[in-house]
Amino acid sequence: MPPASTARARFRPRWTAHRTGDVPVRLARRWSRLASAAAGLAAAGSIAGLLAGHRIYGRETTVLADAAAAQDVVNLALVAPLLVVLGAAAVRGSLRAYLTWLGCLAFTVYNYAIYAFSVQFGPLFLLWTAVLGLATFALIGGVATLNVAAVEGRYAGRAMPLTAWLLIGVATLFAAIWLSEIIPDLAAGGSSRSATDWNVPTNPVHVLDLAFFLPAVAVSGVLLLRRHPLGYATAAGQLVFLALTCLPILVTPVVAALRGHDPAWAVVMPVGLVFATTTTVLTRTLRGLTGGRSVSRNPRTRNSTGVVAGR
Repeated sequence: MPPASTARARFRPRWTAHRTGDVPVRLARRWSRLASAAAGLAAAGSIAGLLAGHRIYGRETTVLADAAAAQDVVNLALVAPLLVVLGAAAVRGSLRAYLTWLGCLAFTVYNYAIYAFSVQFGPLFLLWTAVLGLATFALIGGVATLNVAAVEGRYAGRAMPLTAWLLIGVATLFAAIWLSEIIPDLAAGGSSRSATDWNVPTNPVHVLDLAFFLPAVAVSGVLLLRRHPLGYATAAGQLVFLALTCLPILVTPVVAALRGHDPAWAVVMPVGLVFATTTTVLTRTLRGLTGGRSVSRNPRTRNSTGVVAGR
């Protein structure tokens, strides 16, 4: 049995630890493997959805079928490959890859929750459920084993107000947009308009955004303003998540037009602006990572030793 002091150090919360100098932060291989398995299944499902859409989405409304096809395009062309490539780089010690990998995983969890709960029961149900489970456990493991104090050290405890306020602002903007639809629908005593468009009981995007993802994005921004280690550790991933959520929205009008449906081109300009702004700030945020020594601004974290994730 290890000494009590060793046991306490092993289970000390990582956001209360700090270490100066170059601290390697590596993703544990087990989480990379889970995410790669999710990516492989997601790619297979996206290929099936694109090649046999009439079987997979034939019972959906036109609006939902077009959105699902757009999501399949983004999954297959970008997200699934990124999960594999970034995971491999993170295992080798790339912190930028690790933080962006977390954002890709959050996006995968988000979208496969929508697939699993909103698309009619059919041939890909078990595959979507497997992707959702694998991605969720990989995300939990990746976050839980991330040495957030080392991430803070790589940012040298610098103030990052632009990143923080963008996270808070975008989260607030989307919450306001969703509530501007939800509250009038509730007041009218009818169904949700967007849920009716998808022929589902409630809009899953509204549920996931308002219950989980938008609060998480806003909290990351607030923590970053306070220079809390968790703010530094989650900001880049949240930016990746926000940027990726824009892509299917931008692709959907193209899919609709190719299928001879009415495309909603009006969303392209505002969503494109959010995407461009988010990716620009993401690039700046990732460039802020350094390998040099850092001085903690948080007195609670100065004299304890971090535990390297994945070892």
